[in-house]
Amino acid sequence: MIKNLILLFFLCCLFFNSSYGQNDSLIFKNKDVIVGEIKSMDRGVVIIETDYSDSDFEIEWEKISEVYSTQNYLITLTSGRRHNGYLKSSSPNRILIHTLDGETIEVDVNEIVYFKTYEDDFISRLSANIDINYSFTKANNLTQSGLRTSLGYVAPRWSASAGYNLIRSNQDEVDPIRREDGSFSYRKFLPKDWYVPANYSFLSNTEQKLDLRSIFKLGMGKYIIHTNQSYFGVEGGFSYVNERFSSEDEDRNSMEAYVGSELNLYDIGDLDLLTKAVIFPGITESGRWRFDYNIDVKYDLPLELYIKAGFTLNYDNQVVEGASKADYVFQTGIGWEL
Repeated sequence: MIKNLILLFFLCCLFFNSSYGQNDSLIFKNKDVIVGEIKSMDRGVVIIETDYSDSDFEIEWEKISEVYSTQNYLITLTSGRRHNGYLKSSSPNRILIHTLDGETIEVDVNEIVYFKTYEDDFISRLSANIDINYSFTKANNLTQSGLRTSLGYVAPRWSASAGYNLIRSNQDEVDPIRREDGSFSYRKFLPKDWYVPANYSFLSNTEQKLDLRSIFKLGMGKYIIHTNQSYFGVEGGFSYVNERFSSEDEDRNSMEAYVGSELNLYDIGDLDLLTKAVIFPGITESGRWRFDYNIDVKYDLPLELYIKAGFTLNYDNQVVEGASKADYVFQTGIGWEL
């Protein structure tokens, strides 16, 4: 009798733990059902963890008809509105968002472009990636190395991100080449996909004889397109520039306007494409203008690894004597993301 009671107790515990870890469910348009812990949906892919698989399932959001979860999510809609709450379908292709404020909002399944479990701990709100590259050529002892890394944090009404890139090249009988840049960005989200961007960035570049160029930007932006396949945003404002040179030229301080755009395509299989372009017409330096452009293509691999190729261009029509007006770099590497 006692043995039977003990066996029954352990079976109940096993059933409870299994049920507790599988409160969420997804129903496909073909009526298939998967049960587990729904973690997130971003860039048209929903991630769910199950007890019967060692790795998470990645499912195309467009194949989902109904969602049922009791977890708290940070949710973004195509309209730009952001909510905190849980998801429960009212009918096929229709989802109710039950917010923490007690509001209930019904939306089409395709109106949801992003959601992620939102916990109080700091780590759950972070994203990060790092990739490196290195090459060595025996001729002239040519060595080249590079590092690219970024860190992001998302809150209900704002986000912050930081990035750092470094390229070094050394060769016999040639001056070393070094290019270093970094940035810190903050965005305050407003209704209807408007946002306020604030940004600090720096660039150190031997090709343009820059010891340091520091840029502080403040403006206004809007997402023109914001779907499960892509987003396209534009922004504009003003920037303050401080420049120090490796030559004998005096330091520069100037004011500029800026206007830029950003396009992110992420519904092209395992590929992601991100491109940005910004033009800086001078205000205090008449006739001067600068242009920054970059494009990154990333191919996802298993185990959160990826291969990335990127191109960056910096152009300045009024450089110091002996410096190049344009500097560009092409980087490839393998990386890992959180």
